[in-house]
Amino acid sequence: MAQQNQSEIRYLTPPTVEVKKKKYCRFKKNRIKYIDYKDPEFLKKFLNEQGKILPRRLTGTSLKFQRKVAQAVKRSRHIAMLPYVTDLLK
Repeated sequence: MAQQNQSEIRYLTPPTVEVKKKKYCRFKKNRIKYIDYKDPEFLKKFLNEQGKILPRRLTGTSLKFQRKVAQAVKRSRHIAMLPYVTDLLK
């Protein structure tokens, strides 16, 4: 009887399998060579709500450009275009 109940299990919706999109480096794709530290709106895409720099595994940025992004964010913070710490940045 236990085997009959297992085979009679029906799902209302079929179980979904998440298909992850392949991450890519937006700098390589768009052939961007220089990251401008004087453009805070662009740099905010690489920060979370607290103002921390997002890691590569979330953004998909390559190592070379992640270092450049980090340097640009730090320079922008130094000249007070971006905050070091905040509650709600976005």
